[in-house]
Amino acid sequence: MTKELRPADNKMTECHWPVAIRLFVSLLIAIYILAVALPPLAGPPPASELANVILQPFRPLVGAFSLSHGYRFFAPNPGPGHSIQWTLTTDEGTVLEGSLPDADSDWPRLLYHRRFMISEKISAMIPPPQAPVEIRRVATRDWQPFAEDIATRLLTKHNGQKITLKLIEHYLPDTFETREGRAGDDMTTPLGTYMWRARVSK
Repeated sequence: MTKELRPADNKMTECHWPVAIRLFVSLLIAIYILAVALPPLAGPPPASELANVILQPFRPLVGAFSLSHGYRFFAPNPGPGHSIQWTLTTDEGTVLEGSLPDADSDWPRLLYHRRFMISEKISAMIPPPQAPVEIRRVATRDWQPFAEDIATRLLTKHNGQKITLKLIEHYLPDTFETREGRAGDDMTTPLGTYMWRARVSK
């Protein structure tokens, strides 16, 4: 007598969440995705006003999970970087030079990033060279206190008598220039010459 063989029943036992729990978890995931996506859209400027409005209820969550990252600052088109070059004369007459930020001395890396934000903030306040004189004059009232504070701190740190600051906009070559090994010139904007707690010239 021939016995008919049948395949074993391999059906896996499926576990289904109740609809209410699935909806709740989906809502949590959607909220988290919004909390991740909104901060880059809301800043840095120019930013979406709508994203700024939508972000407001999410700020406690963004702060609690440290999600306030300005990814849009770095992509897709970050633009040229900026640094502040300084030349300082000490009480003994020694001339020192440096840069803010300084990749060689700013450690840990977070310190370099924080100082990089200082030069970027000042650069955002300075109008382009072709801007009308009145606009540049008004803008000076905004960025000059930052420059004076930088000068004061450097003079204090190095026992300086006089310091000159320059904002350097580093040329950003495009893809073709990079392939060919070409680069343009950096743009220099004077930020003034300062003495201990006193501005000498612009």
